[in-house]
Amino acid sequence: MKLNTLQDLYIEELRDLYSAENQLLKALAKVAEEATSEELRSALEDHLDQTKEQVERLDEVFQNLGASSKGKKCLAMEGLIKECEELLKEDMDENVKDAAIIGACQKIEHYEIASYGTVCTYAKLLDREDDLDLLGQTLDEEKEADENLTDIAESSINFEAAEGEEEEEEEEAPAARKKSR
Repeated sequence: MKLNTLQDLYIEELRDLYSAENQLLKALAKVAEEATSEELRSALEDHLDQTKEQVERLDEVFQNLGASSKGKKCLAMEGLIKECEELLKEDMDENVKDAAIIGACQKIEHYEIASYGTVCTYAKLLDREDDLDLLGQTLDEEKEADENLTDIAESSINFEAAEGEEEEEEEEAPAARKKSR
């Protein structure tokens, strides 16, 4: 598809987001199952429900535009999901795994925040106020999800992962002293 106008680019970016959100729907359920923290699992499951609503909003935007949502696969989301899946295959302490899940999910949230920010700007320039309202609502939700993940990480998960590291160092110290005798 040749992109001759901002409207063409807007639709292309919306299609990319539509692909991204649908890929995320499949991946987020699996990631939530991997979380060992109940608070984290619950936050991911809540965001999964929210993502379903976000896809419905994108459907509404496409309907308003009279355009199809079908387009190329979002390679950025595919890569972010693949990176997360590879990370979760690693042998990790459960607290470290939860910290890794938060980091991977925040990368995804930041991608979505950037993408929704872009289409909101285009919607505003194109005078598509109804679209802007729908997309702005999703942008706000993505920012809130990112903040929620930060709160979870900073209030417990990262500390628990760090405590495991301190315990490991304490266990290694006596063994090192024995070897040096």
